[in-house]
Amino acid sequence: MDLFAKFSEDKGPLGQHSDMDHTNFFMFPKLEGPIAPRMMFRGKEVLTWSLNNYLGLANLPEVREADAKAAADWGLAYPMGARMMTGNTAEHEGFEKELAEFVKKEDAMLLNFGYQGIMSVIDAVCGRKDVVVYDAECHACIIDGLRLHVGKRFVYQHNDMESLEKQLVRADKLAKEQGGGLLVITEGVFGMSGSMGNLKGVTDLKEKFEFRLLVDDAHGFGTMGKTGAGAGEEQGVQDKVDLYFSTFAKAMASIGGFVAGEKDVIDYLRYNMRSQIFAKSLPMALTIGNRKRLEMLRTKPELKDNLWKVVNKLQSELKANGFNIGKTQSPVTPVLLSGGWKEAANMIQDIRNEFNLFCSMIVYPVVPKDVIMLRIIPTAMHTLEDVDETIRVFKAVKNKLDTGVYRDADEPVFI
Repeated sequence: MDLFAKFSEDKGPLGQHSDMDHTNFFMFPKLEGPIAPRMMFRGKEVLTWSLNNYLGLANLPEVREADAKAAADWGLAYPMGARMMTGNTAEHEGFEKELAEFVKKEDAMLLNFGYQGIMSVIDAVCGRKDVVVYDAECHACIIDGLRLHVGKRFVYQHNDMESLEKQLVRADKLAKEQGGGLLVITEGVFGMSGSMGNLKGVTDLKEKFEFRLLVDDAHGFGTMGKTGAGAGEEQGVQDKVDLYFSTFAKAMASIGGFVAGEKDVIDYLRYNMRSQIFAKSLPMALTIGNRKRLEMLRTKPELKDNLWKVVNKLQSELKANGFNIGKTQSPVTPVLLSGGWKEAANMIQDIRNEFNLFCSMIVYPVVPKDVIMLRIIPTAMHTLEDVDETIRVFKAVKNKLDTGVYRDADEPVFI
């Protein structure tokens, strides 16, 4: 049998809709123009709520200037080679020191990418005899990292400390039998639901079990906590987080990531993370640009303040108008509605074509069947007037959904 023959028969749960979406309307849409609350989509200006540019750093003049100067000074090639061989610079080391200080850890290590980075951390930290316990709603990058782990793993129900304790009893017994260690993995902010990981509850269990804690705080870094140091700071347990990981692709509006923790552990990772040892160093232009972003994050608290003004108004208005936004505790704002694929497709076509609003829509298998999630990502650049406009659109759309307009309409055709 031809290896590729299966791809024409089974395109996967999302790919099965690819023939209908022939103009990149629903999947792989093209937002054009400067990154901002209002961008161009298919030749029309739309109010955009789908970009993880939480603090508005993507087009902040100081950041754009730093990016342009770094690219002009260094290009995208320098430094050539992996960090261990020929790709190290004082800028990389200085940035790592600043990151460690910001998240209150002894040391930090730069990573080329967030997704690849967390996978590689798990792979390097966990050996065959070690056991992992992780939250059921952990991001795909963590699940893929666990697939690299050759040892045993247990999953606990999302944010359920009773479930976690039960799994820790099993995992602790097995780890001791094998002569291995125990790692718990959760997220600081879960990117779909917006709920924070119960880091306080997890770390309290350290009094009963011997384990280390890895937290992926991609959506919490820069948005949560008094200084923006993340969910651990928000919950007062940052010192009990053993490995703190985040990407630069969210609040920093860039590429790359980092992991921070005890110096001995970070030193081990520097010499044993295969994805970094055998990969080219993060380009100087990105390193300098990201360093500038961290400076803005530290010195412009008004950016986070503006973000939360928008978040608080948006979420309070949604709840006041009867919308279900789940248990979000962060800027991530899910709006949960009922309906199938056809209703979802007709709805998003209406929202984008007729109401000139762009937000991401999530359907099965990311959420349960017959659930439609409209996922809104507020930023510091949105205005309170943007919120008012969005509430008006959502009220009109929900009325159409509830009265069967989307259910009874013809099959969606994306023109």
